[in-house]
Amino acid sequence: MPHRTEQRTGFLFGVLAYTIWGLLPLYWHLLDSSSPAEILAHRMVWSLPVAAVVLAALRRGAWLGPLLRAPRRAALVLVAAATISVNWYLYIWAVNSGHVLEASMGYFINPLVSIAFGVVFLRERLRPAQWAAVAAGAAAVVVLAVAYGRVPWVALGLALTFATYGLVKKWVRLDGVESFGAETAIQFLPALVFLLVLGAHGQSDFVSGGVGQAVLLAAAGLATAIPLICFGLSAVRLPLTAIGMLQYLAPTFQFVLGLVAFHEAMPAERWAGFALVWLAVAILTWDAVRTSRNGRRAVAAARLRAAEAAAGGEPAARDAEPVQPAGPPTADTSP
Repeated sequence: MPHRTEQRTGFLFGVLAYTIWGLLPLYWHLLDSSSPAEILAHRMVWSLPVAAVVLAALRRGAWLGPLLRAPRRAALVLVAAATISVNWYLYIWAVNSGHVLEASMGYFINPLVSIAFGVVFLRERLRPAQWAAVAAGAAAVVVLAVAYGRVPWVALGLALTFATYGLVKKWVRLDGVESFGAETAIQFLPALVFLLVLGAHGQSDFVSGGVGQAVLLAAAGLATAIPLICFGLSAVRLPLTAIGMLQYLAPTFQFVLGLVAFHEAMPAERWAGFALVWLAVAILTWDAVRTSRNGRRAVAAARLRAAEAAAGGEPAARDAEPVQPAGPPTADTSP
């Protein structure tokens, strides 16, 4: 019973995290009178005090010393901070420039890009279903390029930067809250300098936009931290397969907002491109569920054989063949 309760709690936190990430376009749209660069800078500046409070509350500071004594890991954190900064900027720009649907596609195809990165950089081997999903995703990009009359660079930019961010974090090996603190510490000073220069030239919306705008800009730190904390509470309670499926909630919400709230155009040829993306997602989900189920059966069978061998005084049968991890790759920071 406690295990089921933990999983239920993890599921609720996961749904909350991805729902908030999916609804963030509404928040960034409230700030559309400010430039994307100023919104991004405030997001960075106000995230640091939030991260500091969270780390202090959790008494998580022992990781900082080893990180500073490892130049390679510190450099990778710098790369991660730069990559997620580009991702955040592009996402905010897309929302406030009428490209919410294209942004949602970027996060739908992100797992496919992550899988491709795993093959190229980590020498991972794909199952046939994963190859089929990647092929469907590539076909979707071609169809959407024809539909838009251009390469869907917003979607590709978001997918590539987020997949790169996930790859770098795999090498850094810091958990969500710790990496959030390290990355915001790197982002803080350049963002603060930018905001001070903006204010000195009389172009700061934080100063001239009124109390409401100032509060919304400052709250960007909370908008960044709250879903991340919920994600962290979910990730320690749920298997990777469940997290991998939950991650599609965010782009689904973004897609619905693009259609319903922002009234973006969706002609038939774009529906065709998105249909291919959703086909790829369905293939990945089916493959993840099947592989996870087969893995559990293999483990149960191996335990049963070991128990029977121990009871009969015979050597245990050979272990079951290793099963590849199920589910698309996930990262612990989203829009």
